[in-house]
Amino acid sequence: MKATVLHGARDIRLDDVPHPVLSTGGDAIVRVVAACVCGSDLWPYRGITPTTEPKRIGHEFVGIVEEVGADVAKIRVGDFVIAPFYDCDMTCANCLNGVSTSCLNGGWWGADDRSGAFADAGQGEFVRVPHADGSLVATPGQPDDALVPSLLALSDVMGTGHHAAVSAGVTAGSSVVVVGDGAVGLCAIIAAKRLGATRIVAMSRHADRQALAVEFGATDVVAERGAEGIERIKAMFDGIGADCVLECVGTQESMDQAIRSARPGGMVGYVGVPNGGAELPIRLLFGTNVGVNGGVASVRNYIEELLPEVLAGTLNPGRVFDLELPLSEVAEAYAAMDERRAVKVLLRP
Repeated sequence: MKATVLHGARDIRLDDVPHPVLSTGGDAIVRVVAACVCGSDLWPYRGITPTTEPKRIGHEFVGIVEEVGADVAKIRVGDFVIAPFYDCDMTCANCLNGVSTSCLNGGWWGADDRSGAFADAGQGEFVRVPHADGSLVATPGQPDDALVPSLLALSDVMGTGHHAAVSAGVTAGSSVVVVGDGAVGLCAIIAAKRLGATRIVAMSRHADRQALAVEFGATDVVAERGAEGIERIKAMFDGIGADCVLECVGTQESMDQAIRSARPGGMVGYVGVPNGGAELPIRLLFGTNVGVNGGVASVRNYIEELLPEVLAGTLNPGRVFDLELPLSEVAEAYAAMDERRAVKVLLRP
């Protein structure tokens, strides 16, 4: 089969790789219907995270189940399924506590699972899913093709944006600032509106993303950054800052922006994948009583909550995909996101 392989900085190729096979009894083979490129994929693509040998890449996909192991009880051949950006069993203590990213038996796409068998990465034609009954969520019947982008968003960016909002304690009447205008930041705006925030500020410097942010529910847009951006935010909220700030980038600068934009006693929900050793200013947090909560989003725990609204058409995070390409053009997909010609690229094998 064909699958995406990262060979080095800005060296993405579609290679011939072995077709996956069942090996544990609890696994399944999924034919990928749609996958995508994530902002976090750009760290190794740019060489910020070194690649020492060719590596399969991609962690977001939806597809059709082609085969299941003898021990699979919930997932059936022919099901349309959503996979989170990681593998989990949904039966261990951490999964049941809502932190399935820390599954005691789980793992990551594009790597060997705990049995030593390979779990394919998502940007390919087929994926072997180690814990089919845990990781995969089947839709009720075959969805309309128009829903595929929003279903795909549930594999990562919508659940991650939701995690930022939940971690920050967004509720009815909250004032919210979203730092970051990538796909996760835009989905965080959707999540904040869904949870009842009455004022949502998108920090964005790109006209196309600003327009999408407003469409998703942002009431205000702030283009400034650093001290000037913080001053603008505070001026908008009684000189003290917002109730909740959602950090969706992962740099030292974005985290500092988020913490200093929160009012005393406010909360920062952070989901940006840390890059460059972002650190917390403990003395500032201590002095202002600003809280920081979040981390890698356990999106599998959110899929069943969000799925009915996507199927009903009331939640449409698929709008973050502003470019669709065939898998054969995956190198262009990465280049488009790297050069900010696209917010998020959907790939069709």
